[in-house]
Amino acid sequence: QVQLMESGGGLGQAGGSLRLSCAASGNLFRINVMGWYRQGPGNQRELVATITRDGTTNYADSVKGRFTISRDKAKNTVTLEMNTLKPEDTAVYYCNANDIWTDRNYWGQGTQVTVSS
Repeated sequence: QVQLMESGGGLGQAGGSLRLSCAASGNLFRINVMGWYRQGPGNQRELVATITRDGTTNYADSVKGRFTISRDKAKNTVTLEMNTLKPEDTAVYYCNANDIWTDRNYWGQGTQVTVSS
């Protein structure tokens, strides 16, 4: 019903910046919350940031003040601006969308972010 395609990522330097984008397609009328999660090597998938249709945002403490999530409702696109990168930001980043009625979660394929010192 919903497809998510991530782009961006790659290699970054500590203290530098990267930008991730997620384009959503399909039946989106019940999608309210979208966001980004990440999974580092040997770790569980964890919340990075979320944003609702009205622009309400939520961030993990580890990225507050460094990352910014935004959403273009007309284009069905969510962007994650990653600033002041740290090596611990290294992970596979996944785009997420939630169906507000069924509470079903949709996931992108993931994009690798690697931050070097």
